[in-house]
Amino acid sequence: MRFDTPKSLGSVLEEFLEKFPQKKKLKQGMILSAFEDIVGKRMASEVEDLHFEGNKLVMRVKHPSWRHEIHGNRFSIAKKLNAKVKGDVIGDIIVRS
Repeated sequence: MRFDTPKSLGSVLEEFLEKFPQKKKLKQGMILSAFEDIVGKRMASEVEDLHFEGNKLVMRVKHPSWRHEIHGNRFSIAKKLNAKVKGDVIGDIIVRS
């Protein structure tokens, strides 16, 4: 007879991620894949070469006006992306043109 209550798949996955040795890399990958959902299709279409350098999310943008727009909102974007993966993965966002 079992006395443990069933756990939701989400909670089991969270427990696994906490113990997963490559958790940081996995969460970075999750951020890269969620980027468009968080910033929107229009802004994401202006971003090229999205990658991590340490704890910095680095991107290159096509137009200086978008560089200014993303740079000005980088703290808000980082906060939303970190919240999406439930962790402090992004320390800063670097925007290059």
